[in-house]
Amino acid sequence: MDAHSRGRADDIDPADQWVLNPNTGNYELRLDHSAGESSSPSRTATAEGTGRRGGSRTGSSREGSGRRGSGTREREDVPDGPRQVPGQRSRRSSQGARGAAEPPSAGRRKRKPKKSRKKKALLWTGGVMAFVVVAGSAGAYALYQKFNGNIDAIDVGDAGSKNVVTDGPMNILIIGTDKRTGKGNEGYGDKGSEGHADTTILFHVSEDRTNATAMSIPRDLKTEIPECETKNEDGTTTVIPGTPNERFNTSLGQNGRDPGCTMRTVENITGLKPDHFMMVDFNAVKSLTSAVGGVNVCMAKPIDDPKSHLKLPQGESKVEGEQALALLRTRDSFGNRSDLDRIKVQQQFLGSMIREMKSSDTLTNPKKLYKLADAATNALTVDTAIGDAKKLMTLAEEIGKVDTKNISFLTMPVIDNPAEPKPITVVVDPVKGEQLFAMMRSDTSLTEVKQKEKAAKGKQAALLKGPKAEAADVRVDVLNGGEIPGAAGSTVTWLQNEQGVLKSTNKANAPEKIKKTTLEYAPNQADQARALAEMMGLPATAMKQGTADAEGLEAMVLTLGADFKGAGQLITGPAKPPKDIEKASADKAVCAQ
Repeated sequence: MDAHSRGRADDIDPADQWVLNPNTGNYELRLDHSAGESSSPSRTATAEGTGRRGGSRTGSSREGSGRRGSGTREREDVPDGPRQVPGQRSRRSSQGARGAAEPPSAGRRKRKPKKSRKKKALLWTGGVMAFVVVAGSAGAYALYQKFNGNIDAIDVGDAGSKNVVTDGPMNILIIGTDKRTGKGNEGYGDKGSEGHADTTILFHVSEDRTNATAMSIPRDLKTEIPECETKNEDGTTTVIPGTPNERFNTSLGQNGRDPGCTMRTVENITGLKPDHFMMVDFNAVKSLTSAVGGVNVCMAKPIDDPKSHLKLPQGESKVEGEQALALLRTRDSFGNRSDLDRIKVQQQFLGSMIREMKSSDTLTNPKKLYKLADAATNALTVDTAIGDAKKLMTLAEEIGKVDTKNISFLTMPVIDNPAEPKPITVVVDPVKGEQLFAMMRSDTSLTEVKQKEKAAKGKQAALLKGPKAEAADVRVDVLNGGEIPGAAGSTVTWLQNEQGVLKSTNKANAPEKIKKTTLEYAPNQADQARALAEMMGLPATAMKQGTADAEGLEAMVLTLGADFKGAGQLITGPAKPPKDIEKASADKAVCAQ
């Protein structure tokens, strides 16, 4: 149902028609505009409805969602209650089984409406990522068509995933481009440029949705930009040659490169394949911060930067619009005036945006939320797999399962470029960088997350403890159940030549593809299994111990899964991040230095 089609005057803001029903705690769409009167059930739409559109639930058919059963929410139909707004999930009445809208009895205090679980779910991140929050909330106004018209989409081919969500870990590439668009942006970016990957964050969401890691990638990182294929408007494709030793920010916009090229560059650096990208420009920062009513920030010292025209006092301030953009763009006000220090400020700003959305009335204020949704989708460009409001809402609901206290912000570990006499650019730290990437690839949390089924996990982890056989005594058959052609052969070669496991055999392809690498072994082969697990970095979950002992020369069976990235690369990363890596939590305020 579109509020615009109900015959209201053109000068009435659609958000103004939503009012709070004190009996249910839900926002309801008032269509008669009468003051002081409640809308009748036949003319009221509940903002927290069952998610129906054309008689079907939006939640019943996720586009390629692959959602796990554990993430399913209870739903409850109310056949005789108010009509439901399309696109929303149900929420139980605060009156429970007594029925919705039943008035409290005399002398009894009215129950306080429960907080919507959706509100909590949507408070997952902020700043340039706020558009996902908004997309998830936008359905409350049944304005899918309007918001769909705001969103731009780019076909990145096989650089990303075709599914909206996956049942494993998810990687979303957030790109802030410095392309000049809109009035007032003449002083930013390069004149006439198609834009660069100016601010880039790889947002990794864990498989169990308990935690996320937001890793900033320095724009001045020197790396290889791999060959990439872009889609033209006429349906043809163009292959853009790869170039070595380039700044990372040129992976977008330059030489005709699109966000798919940036996605491929990130995968080439980290071994993590982005599933989707979300790109915004300067206007997003200005419009989103204004729509949310400003973002609280804290300065350790007064700021007066003539280049960005940023002036802020020491201590706490609230910034929005042009001032917020100046804060995120300035390089001369913090630390050693480098891009790395600017990244820290950006991370602190994003954390503050999250807290602003949690503490303010943004998500309970229909008019404010409508403006934020409109501003966000107008500023947003995404890949075609998530290129409409419904798909963005699906993605938001999935990511929204992550508690903000378990979102860690950090910067890709880098060192000064050794090829430059006076370093201006940086390169990936060869030790710390690979350690962090391995942690993310193996989906290891950077935060202390409460683990379930500790006893079962402890028992599984115990399989890695104990004596280990000598490499020469390890006997294993290797099968390829992953995505890399020839992986079994290359692994056997590595085991024999580099590790001394001479009794390893290439058994070619497994009967079927698997997601996780597994090692099957008999109880009397446990010492061999532990030795091989240490060589390959196998997690405890990969260990599949049988019940009967092996006989004679029977070999263990190692089946490589989709998590296998190459011979010699550890399947799982270290349990803890490298030392000296600065990490910030989204739920804690920090003053910019």
